[in-house]
Amino acid sequence: MRNAIVDRDEWIKARKELLEEEKSFSKARDALAAKRRALPWVKVDKTYAFETAEGAKSLRDLFDGRNQLIVQHFMFGPDWEEGCPSCSFWGDNFDQTVPHLAARDVAFVAVSRAPLQNLLAYRDRLGWSFPWVSSLGNDFNFDFDVSFDSERAPDQPVYYNYHDTVFPASEAPGVSVFFKDDADEIYHTYSVFARGLEDLNGTYRLLDTTPKGRDEDALAYPMEWVRRRDQY
Repeated sequence: MRNAIVDRDEWIKARKELLEEEKSFSKARDALAAKRRALPWVKVDKTYAFETAEGAKSLRDLFDGRNQLIVQHFMFGPDWEEGCPSCSFWGDNFDQTVPHLAARDVAFVAVSRAPLQNLLAYRDRLGWSFPWVSSLGNDFNFDFDVSFDSERAPDQPVYYNYHDTVFPASEAPGVSVFFKDDADEIYHTYSVFARGLEDLNGTYRLLDTTPKGRDEDALAYPMEWVRRRDQY
């Protein structure tokens, strides 16, 4: 590949033109974030019991004394030997953000349907430290549209990303957000799936600044290149 080669003055001129578009995009993103925060909420009345390294915990316990909770729906099925490579890619982005989130009244936890011992062993393997809990004994991932009947026919549609679609696995990626008020009531405020998750991946944002970008056009599918961090 080779772009136009120009002198510094021409480059500055082109860069300033793009900067105006970037500023407009930033303002549009801020406006979108405000609309996201203004979404109506749904009260969570169902009781969920999660298996954690500290014993059984409720959804309320996962807030860890804070008012806001971000949940990564990490694809790791009950009979899987490893976690999803793509979710692991996101996990690498999330791990070191936990203290910063906590400083802004936000707890973070990954939730998967695999047995807890499998989750913790995989977390140790990849050197993560974020809280990870098992929802194997409850309907949490089903209720928030990221787990599906593993016995369904391959062409049987599931409800994912707010529409009926065919999905190739029994687990899907997503992030859900919850709020706990002063009366200890819990509300579901937001969920995002599929390509909407890209904004939560810092590696993608860095790749998007480079001349080759994500460099995925010749791949069988966009994330074909992604490996678990210890498999590159």
